[in-house]
Amino acid sequence: MIIAVLDDLFFSIKIKTAAKALNAEVYFERTPGQALDSIREKAPRLVIFDLDSMKMRPMDTIAAMKADGALRDIPTLGFVSHVHDDVIARARAAGVDHVLARSAFVERLGSILGPSSTSTT
Repeated sequence: MIIAVLDDLFFSIKIKTAAKALNAEVYFERTPGQALDSIREKAPRLVIFDLDSMKMRPMDTIAAMKADGALRDIPTLGFVSHVHDDVIARARAAGVDHVLARSAFVERLGSILGPSSTSTT
C-alpha cells in the first residue's frame, strides 16, 4: 500500500487512474495533521508527497518521518515543479529519498505504483 500526501486534484486523478489500472492500493491523505498518524497506522511501502503543496506541509512531515525510528526507513518520493530549486533543496534537507519533476513523476507512475516498486530507479 502507498500513501499519497497531496491536495492537488489533477495529480490525485492521475494517481488514482494509474493505481486502478495496476490494481495498486493507494490511500490519499489530505489532512496535514493526520499524515503522520496515517503513515504509522497503515505502514505503507512508499509515501508520495506533493512538495509544492503549502497546505499539506510536506517538509514538516518528511522531517518528522525521518526523525522517527519506526518510520525513517519507509521510502519517500516527492514531486515538484522543476523550476523550484529552493523547494527541492528543502525537501532534500528534510530527508526525502527521491525527488522527481512533475512531468517525470507522471511519466513514471506505472513503475512507481507497480507491485514491487519501492523506488524510482
